[in-house]
Amino acid sequence: MRDVTTAQPLDVQPTPLALLLLGREADPRSERGVECPGDLPAPSDPDLVARARAAKEKLGDKVFVLGHHYQRDEVIEFADVTGDSFKLARDAAARPDAEYIVFCGVHFMAESADILTTEAQQVVLPDLAAGCSMADMATAEQVAECWEVLTEAGVAEATVPVSYMNSSADIKAFTGKHGGTICTSSNAERALEWAFQQGQKVLFLPDQHLGRNTAVRDMGMSLEDCVVYNPHKPNGGLTPEQLRAATMILWRGHCSVHGRFSLDSVNDVRERIPGVNVLVHPECKHEVVSAADYVGSTEYIIKALEAAPAGSKWAIGTELNLVRRLANRFAGQGKEIVFLDKTVCFCSTMNRIDLPHLVWALESLVAGKVVNRIQVDQETEHFAKLALERMLALP
Repeated sequence: MRDVTTAQPLDVQPTPLALLLLGREADPRSERGVECPGDLPAPSDPDLVARARAAKEKLGDKVFVLGHHYQRDEVIEFADVTGDSFKLARDAAARPDAEYIVFCGVHFMAESADILTTEAQQVVLPDLAAGCSMADMATAEQVAECWEVLTEAGVAEATVPVSYMNSSADIKAFTGKHGGTICTSSNAERALEWAFQQGQKVLFLPDQHLGRNTAVRDMGMSLEDCVVYNPHKPNGGLTPEQLRAATMILWRGHCSVHGRFSLDSVNDVRERIPGVNVLVHPECKHEVVSAADYVGSTEYIIKALEAAPAGSKWAIGTELNLVRRLANRFAGQGKEIVFLDKTVCFCSTMNRIDLPHLVWALESLVAGKVVNRIQVDQETEHFAKLALERMLALP
């Protein structure tokens, strides 16, 4: 038997990825693992609401606070506007007189706001560690390698990249540089129609489910028309023949929130609540979308519930903060709104933006210190804006 008391330590060095996952290193090109400097107020501080209100009043028109739908209520209370990622970025661009844009969302959203606002405006993300797991699933290096694989297979020239809004500025820039466009969950079908007018194939980044659901459910393609490129496998796990035969080349990425919903979730809620309407986001898996009664973007979900008759029952497959807010909003109208899954599922990275971080960011601005500024370099901004402008020009 080996004597564990005298065994010598193994000479093994942790990999950069292991250090990142352990929180001991930072990757500046990733939306995770970024330290947030500064002394935050204690989350139990009973004066946080008063401090946030006072700081916002002192800043006046100099600050414009954006709140994504998935934010917690304590943050939404101080938002000047609420919406999805692209709507908020456009709202920021429509306020050129606001010196500071405080984006209560995640990193890629703040990047988009910086791209669309003027050079005189400064975009602040209250917590730099508020990233997006989906956006993290496609790095600039991985996508460049994918393009080389497509080139070697002889299909790159016929392929148009279409990138979801939920992607980093680097990926948006790649898309713009290669003749592609950005899309939202609301206009993905229009973006794909445009792309197929430019080429024969689409490389859809980074959410495979939105790409598949749009192509198959909305545009009548088959599942066989789609292949999934896995950046962690040689050549994406695909043969040149598979790439040549495919119409939709889907990146192997997904939303950690919407990806949790399953067909079992749909079947279970139908058994528990007779007559329930199942309404899900198109980032959900294809089998979930196929089993749902209604499918649409965050804005679509909100409008559908606004128009729903009193007494109707709804199971919603999207982020829990929004579902709870909608349930409370429409309870007085007799509308029963429940979360699709029994398991609680917040967007963990979105929830990093809390009241202590918001107070710290606002009070820092009052003191004349801009913290956690998000800046996209000029070259990246140029090509990313090109892709965004193509989306804005869609019919």
